[in-house]
Amino acid sequence: MRNILLVTGALALAPTVSFAADCGDVSIADMNWSSASLMANVDKFILENGYGCAVDLVPGDTMPTGTSMLEKNEPDVAPEMWANASLDALQKGIDEKRLRFSVDSLSDGGEEGFWVPKYLADKYPELATIEGVLKHPELFDHPEDENLGGLYGCPAGWNCQISTVNLFKALNMEEAGFEIIDPGSAAGLSGSIARAYEREQGWLGYYWAPTAILGKYEMVKVDFGSGINKEHFVDCITQEDCLDPKPTMYPPSFVTTVTTEDFATREPQAYEYFTKRAFTNKDMNRLLAWMEENQADGEIAAEHFIENNENLWTKWVPADVATKIKSSL
Repeated sequence: MRNILLVTGALALAPTVSFAADCGDVSIADMNWSSASLMANVDKFILENGYGCAVDLVPGDTMPTGTSMLEKNEPDVAPEMWANASLDALQKGIDEKRLRFSVDSLSDGGEEGFWVPKYLADKYPELATIEGVLKHPELFDHPEDENLGGLYGCPAGWNCQISTVNLFKALNMEEAGFEIIDPGSAAGLSGSIARAYEREQGWLGYYWAPTAILGKYEMVKVDFGSGINKEHFVDCITQEDCLDPKPTMYPPSFVTTVTTEDFATREPQAYEYFTKRAFTNKDMNRLLAWMEENQADGEIAAEHFIENNENLWTKWVPADVATKIKSSL
């Protein structure tokens, strides 16, 4: 009878043991910015509790992580890779079947543009277009000259400072009565939005997503009416020596989840999850704002996300995996 009970107990445990054995060790890059750290910790939570993986988060950054994946085949996963900075090298890794792009981790891409506060666009709908903005410089007070409209640009040394200056020229903003304002720093730029919102004043300037600022303060991206000319943007708008800049919207940045080929073939079920896991900028902005308000790190933010966004993450996993994750909560 004792032997029968032991065998029965072993069989009862078999599904759990077998499932855990199906997924082994997985290493994930925990990049050093908030949205990437959130993604890495969400992935860790889901793989550990839903797939039975043993997940190790390792410090990462765009260039070092990409290089390590190409040369050392580790880590297994980079959840939020801004690929444009090293696209040629990453593409070579894919062509040589060493890497895979599994999914656009930001489904609408990294976003840049000129923005105005929503309360201002609600009051003056024409401000949603550059044509309307150019007609009303008086709505965007320059802090040092009441006769000028102000466009907040990027801090010196940032690449977006070059693109902002070139688009300022392309859109003939100086002729319309505008001047670029140097915010001095990232904190200065975000602080100018916060001050404008607190006072419900006019504000116009460059910003990007996903960010906590755009999650906390609702903004409207100004339409240049030009569409996107990616070739001109790359060849001219982003270059200091651009002699004849023409209007173009910012093309979305390619933000993807990169995995090693070894991981994709070794852990096909876990890899399948990475082909579906993606965030919109709107959702990520909201999560980043929550992180900032609560001074939460990636681990705490991931738990908050899993607990409060079942409608999102359950679309990324099979029903039985979702059940295991819910049970873990």
